[in-house]
Amino acid sequence: MLSNKTKYGLKAMVYLARGEVGTPVQIAEIAKAEQISRKFLESILLTLRKNGLLGSRKGKGGGYYMVKSPEEIPMTSLMRILEGPIALVACVSLNYYEACADCPDEEACAVHKLMLKVRDSALEVYQNTTLADIL
Repeated sequence: MLSNKTKYGLKAMVYLARGEVGTPVQIAEIAKAEQISRKFLESILLTLRKNGLLGSRKGKGGGYYMVKSPEEIPMTSLMRILEGPIALVACVSLNYYEACADCPDEEACAVHKLMLKVRDSALEVYQNTTLADIL
C-alpha cells in the first residue's frame, strides 16, 4: 500500500512540475491546493530537497522549486526517496536486499518467486514513467 508520505509527495511534485523550473512556490500554497497538512508537507519537501529533486529559497518570494525538468525525474527516484524499497519483501529488493530468516532456500520459495514478479512489474512501470508522464 502506498503511504500518505509518498502520495502527498507525488501530488506536491506534480503541482510544482506544472509551474516553471526554478520558480519558487510557498508550502502554504501547495498544502492548500492539494489538501495536505502543511507540517507534513514541509517534512516531505525537505526530504525531496535533500535528495536533489527540489531546491528552496528563503524569504520573500521564497519557497520550493523544481531543479530538474519533469522529463528528468523517473518514478523510480521518487518512489525510492519517499517510499523506500520498491520490493515488498527484502529478499527480492535490488537495493535493500536481506535474506529472510525463516526461508532456508530462496530458489524454492513460492513467496520469493511471486514477489520477484511483483517487483519486476512495478519496476517496469516506475522505470518507464517520468513525472512528465503523470502530469
